Amino acid sequence: MNQCNGCPNTVSCGGLAGGGGCELTAALSDMSGPQGVLSNISSITDLGGFDPVWLFIVVGGVMFILGFAGCIGALRENTFLLKFFSVFLGLIFFLELTAGILAFVFKDWIKDQLNFFINNNVKAYRDDIDLQNLIDFAQEYWSCCGAHGPNDWNLNIYFNCTDSNPSRERCGVPFSCCVKDPAEDVLNTQCGYDVRLQGELDQQKYIYTKGCVGQFEKWLQDNLIIVAGIFVGIALLQIFGICLAQNLVSDIRAVKANW
Repeated sequence: MNQCNGCPNTVSCGGLAGGGGCELTAALSDMSGPQGVLSNISSITDLGGFDPVWLFIVVGGVMFILGFAGCIGALRENTFLLKFFSVFLGLIFFLELTAGILAFVFKDWIKDQLNFFINNNVKAYRDDIDLQNLIDFAQEYWSCCGAHGPNDWNLNIYFNCTDSNPSRERCGVPFSCCVKDPAEDVLNTQCGYDVRLQGELDQQKYIYTKGCVGQFEKWLQDNLIIVAGIFVGIALLQIFGICLAQNLVSDIRAVKANW
């Protein structure tokens, strides 16, 4: 078998994988910097000081190693790298399957963690502009306000209804909680001011009164087929990759046996 027929492609493949690793590192550096979107995640999650950016780095590193091993193993017909690729991909598939089962079994715990995460986001709403944009996007996309309702914004020092709060946003909610008027061309960022001083029925005219946890669960149920299809598609691609790698190993062994 010609072992060098893919050598030029090997160089380009390695360069592509290396370039992807460099881009990933640069992106994560920006995200974890002083003004990055991940800069305050460790402070609003119950992770004991663990910075989630390291999780992204590890995942990116694993993807780089796995892709590099599969690419070089296929081009240079290296059975060791191909076996490493298939075994490692099989391990990832098993871990994903285990995570899915655990998520179903401990769904109440996951819901509690989601409540904890959203409430901490509410507390830190004004602390980071990227976090603020993330919360606004979630509340607008799911048409919700707070974890369980608008009163969750009492957790924020600027929006709480205590008499000692001097903020103009006292007893209000962010503009992303407001029901949008299609006739308005200009976004009214003060639409949530003093809205929680009104009764619940009157609030429904101006803001979303459903919590984001419930709306997220409803979104999952409404899009269950799409979400399940994505996970099944990823699993099938992984199984397909394992089968291809094992088939190539068998072909290489068969050719070598005829030498």
